[in-house]
Amino acid sequence: MKKNIDYARWLPAILWMGVIFFLSHQGAGSSSTLSSGITKTIHDLITTLLPWLDLDLDFFHFLVRKGAHFTAYLILGFLVSYARRPEGPKSYGSVFLFCMLYAMSDEFHQTFIPDRSGELRDVLIDSAGALSGILFYLSLTFQRARIRVRESSQKSA
Repeated sequence: MKKNIDYARWLPAILWMGVIFFLSHQGAGSSSTLSSGITKTIHDLITTLLPWLDLDLDFFHFLVRKGAHFTAYLILGFLVSYARRPEGPKSYGSVFLFCMLYAMSDEFHQTFIPDRSGELRDVLIDSAGALSGILFYLSLTFQRARIRVRESSQKSA
């Protein structure tokens, strides 16, 4: 049986895809400046709180950039799951495929931006983030169902 599509549920996912597109469309200089500023702020905070910790700023910058990929697609996986309301393994697989294809198109898009490139590693990181977002959505769905069953059994008792 076909589900009716609730277009309003898709709005957050579409807006988030726009944010990803916007960030990917930035030139290498703008992208690096943004991530460098974030990295320096986090690095300074960590070294202030944990002065004995010796963090290599370049490696930390790499981690922040890749962490941003993971987080952006974790959010996308969650939002697409919310929009799609998957039921069963096939529909969760379609959510994952959708996010993975968007990650691939995003990396392809970056090949047209000056001094940027598309990387398979980033598609893999993005896909891992999307899968994490899907699993997070799934766990919240299960938790919500358990609460409803518990509340229902308490009302009938």
